[in-house]
Amino acid sequence: MKVSILLLLVCTAVLAVGARAEEPDKADVVVKKVQEYVKQAADAVKTALTTVHESEAAQQARKWLSDNADLVKQQLARLREQLAELWKLAPAS
Repeated sequence: MKVSILLLLVCTAVLAVGARAEEPDKADVVVKKVQEYVKQAADAVKTALTTVHESEAAQQARKWLSDNADLVKQQLARLREQLAELWKLAPAS
């Protein structure tokens, strides 16, 4: 769920609850309702993020990164060695 949609839902909930609370005495009720809606929205986002985190694509991406981390380290070490050799061969100015 996109953040903009979530924000829209929360704002709609605030307006709906505010419309119900016609009397100033019901401000606490409005606050509690909004808190409930926000908690439900946060739970929905948490569930969506958990689903994405546990998805097969995310698992494959993490595996690819962990598998290729050593290769990247090796290539960087080789590049560092080549640069060190070039530094030694460079004429002193």
